[in-house]
Amino acid sequence: MKSSSPRLQKINDELRKEAAEIIRSELKDPRVGAMTTVTSAQTTSDLKQCKIFVSILGDAQAKKAAMAGLKNSAPYMRKMLAKRVNLRNTPEITFVLDESLEYGMKMDRLFKDMAGEQHE
Repeated sequence: MKSSSPRLQKINDELRKEAAEIIRSELKDPRVGAMTTVTSAQTTSDLKQCKIFVSILGDAQAKKAAMAGLKNSAPYMRKMLAKRVNLRNTPEITFVLDESLEYGMKMDRLFKDMAGEQHE
């Protein structure tokens, strides 16, 4: 699902931006909290499928509940994206949990701890 063309990259950016706005302002599911961030969108070249990567801060149970809420809201999300993004065919939406932000924060914390030990 690599974006090979500038056009596909623009579509991915627009889908990411609009999905983030829909999640933040229009989604009423209480499982999807304010700590849900859309990190990227990857669309197939035929525009049939779209993976929306989300980062969710919280414990494992909160992440699982939020992902269930997002999965249930996928048809609504697709309908709203169809209204907002001018595409001939609106892709099927799949949500994927992106843990790269948490991994980065964990590594940063480890590096800071190591630097603190070296100064002692």
